[in-house]
Amino acid sequence: MSEDSSNGGLFKNIKQDLPASIVVLFVAIPLCLGIALASGASLFSGLIAGIIGGIVVGSLSNSSLGVSGPAAGLAVIVLNSIESLGAFEIFLVAVVIAGAIQILMGFLKGGVIAYYFPSAVIKGMLAGIGIIIFLKQIPHAFGYDADYEGNLSFWQKDGENTFTELFKMLDHISPGALIVSVVSLLILLTWDNILAKKHKVFQLIQGPIVAVAFGILYHTLASAYFPVYGINAEHLVSVPVADSLAGFASLFAFPSFSHFFSSDVWVVAFTIAIVASLETLLSVEATDKLDPLKRTTNTNRELMAQGTGNMISGLLGGLPITQVIVRSSANIQSGGRTKLSAIMHGVFLLLCVFSIPFVLNMIPLAVLASVLFVVGYKLAKPSLFKQMYKLGMAQFLPFIITILGIVFTDLLKGIGIGLTVGVLMILRNSIKNSHFLHKKVVDNGFHKVKMTLAEEVTFLNKGAILKELNSLPKETQLTIDMSKSAHIDYDVLEIIDNYKQTAESRGVTVTLINRGDEQTADY
Repeated sequence: MSEDSSNGGLFKNIKQDLPASIVVLFVAIPLCLGIALASGASLFSGLIAGIIGGIVVGSLSNSSLGVSGPAAGLAVIVLNSIESLGAFEIFLVAVVIAGAIQILMGFLKGGVIAYYFPSAVIKGMLAGIGIIIFLKQIPHAFGYDADYEGNLSFWQKDGENTFTELFKMLDHISPGALIVSVVSLLILLTWDNILAKKHKVFQLIQGPIVAVAFGILYHTLASAYFPVYGINAEHLVSVPVADSLAGFASLFAFPSFSHFFSSDVWVVAFTIAIVASLETLLSVEATDKLDPLKRTTNTNRELMAQGTGNMISGLLGGLPITQVIVRSSANIQSGGRTKLSAIMHGVFLLLCVFSIPFVLNMIPLAVLASVLFVVGYKLAKPSLFKQMYKLGMAQFLPFIITILGIVFTDLLKGIGIGLTVGVLMILRNSIKNSHFLHKKVVDNGFHKVKMTLAEEVTFLNKGAILKELNSLPKETQLTIDMSKSAHIDYDVLEIIDNYKQTAESRGVTVTLINRGDEQTADY
């Protein structure tokens, strides 16, 4: 249950939620713009999705700390869909339909899918995103912004990849951006590790807010007095600016419903609905794990909230929406307590875009890179790797494979690879745990062996059981205890029956304790 609904009202934790919402605002702005750019849509469409994700989805969801908006994982799908459908207005019809499909999925209890992702894979997803955020922000910190903000894919639109970009940036270093990123990072680390522990005022005002204020001040002063150390326009946030109310209204686009019955539109709609729902459910699981209060989100309600948000976003000319782990983790790390922080970030985004876009356009991207450095590090702390290693290979292997998959492919493919490994580990453990063998050697070398079958025995266990049976020596008295088994596949019963028929020729006597029989053998 969401804390805001159970402990005394939406505004009870406003002291924590207000500063957190401002930090999320600063993180969300470049992500909304960058994802819109990568999607081949107008920059304003990304801001619409961010506003709707905050206000509408935030209000309807019962996720306490999740923040929704446009997602990098959908950028390629959106880009290809706009090109294949021929116009952005036709694509918006698909977004509206996708939202309706998500609402239907919520009513049909489709959110249950979220509970089938292994914990090791979710933790690997968080750590993988943390590493990729850190690596992707290094070029922005040096003033090289060829790749768009929010990209989580290994292969980039500029022809480089995550690692070659780090070498490419060395030829495009901006001294002003580097100064801003270093000083901002020092502010963040000092604020978080020293000042916040000394006085409550430093807890009320978040370090990222101070860092952004410094970035704006530096840009203003450097442009006026030290141009050689200034920051060029391409290294700043770039929010669309309207010169009038009519100009602001013209930034919106509206769906062309004359294409509602197009089969191509419906194919795109189902694709968006499935991918957006999957990303949302993964983010919900990850956010709930990061929640200090360990609250649980109703995933069916979340799908309906996301669907409603996508319908409204499509109607107003916005990009598709999902819950996004980067913004959600920034919210958690900034001290957010309830969904009010997500709602307020959407309100502030709307007010800023409408009234002071020129101030937003003075924020250096290098400041935001520093903020995301901290977010990335906290998601992928070395202590997490040590903890997972201590849990054994059954947990560590899916964890590390998920991380590598995300870093070297993209979010969804990485999760898919990690999930496959996780399932294989479960199958491996299931095969190993099919039975327990108790052996006793009595006088004259005569063997007494008892094989106790597990509660669930499937065809996957055939090989392990058959191997044990065939390894028994002559002069063995074997008891197969099936009394504790709730289900045994026919395949396993068949090999036991076959073995029993040939056991005498092997010098083995077999006694069966069936389900419901009393156990009389002495072991």
